[in-house]
Amino acid sequence: MPEWKRGEVTLYYEESGRGFPLLLLAPGGMRSSIPIWERAPWNPLRELASDFRLIAVDQRNAGRSTAPIHPDDGWHVYAEDQLALLDHLGVERCNLMGGCIGSSFALSLLQAAPERFPAAVLQNPIGLYANRDMFYALFDDWAAALRARGPEVADVDFALFRERMYGGDFVFNVSREFARSCTTPLLILCGSDQYHPTPISQELAQLAPNAELLEGWKDRIPDTVAKVRAFLHAHSPSRSS
Repeated sequence: MPEWKRGEVTLYYEESGRGFPLLLLAPGGMRSSIPIWERAPWNPLRELASDFRLIAVDQRNAGRSTAPIHPDDGWHVYAEDQLALLDHLGVERCNLMGGCIGSSFALSLLQAAPERFPAAVLQNPIGLYANRDMFYALFDDWAAALRARGPEVADVDFALFRERMYGGDFVFNVSREFARSCTTPLLILCGSDQYHPTPISQELAQLAPNAELLEGWKDRIPDTVAKVRAFLHAHSPSRSS
């Protein structure tokens, strides 16, 4: 199995396809992992493999990836994992596609290392819109499952970790000020439910200077896939890393 160890962290990942690299950051909240793409409206692992070198990853403590838990964990540890995995794979530059929580993961990467990512597709971005309790509940459910792993996890106080993940505003991990300053081309596939509020997608598209919003995309999946493919090709350098 393609696993990579970084200290005490073990990340499971999969590669497929050829072309300019595309890092796929899966839906699923704290359980963000490769198989959840199968439950998304369309699966980029199936639809985009003929065009790009796809790199998909199970996030720490999701799917087949593991890591210790610390109260000071937060969005930053996921970005560190993702950047370190790209370094391990020798990928200096790649595009991004995130679904659900993966959209916020992608925004973290754009904030941390904008020079590495020519463009990003954000599908169903999460965000705060009278729904914080729903995200807290999802986190608590994930944490309860982790506690069954052993006494070293059972004794961890998850409260600070949960607050770092979902105690913020907007898309939880980056500010509106960052969105205004983010010049990376973004294709935003508009959210349409309580976890992926439409107003969050709309506001993100209004703030980011090079963002395009695609509404009603679930009703025309073939057109959506073609749009995403064309957008990524337009922002893929001719030579891959």
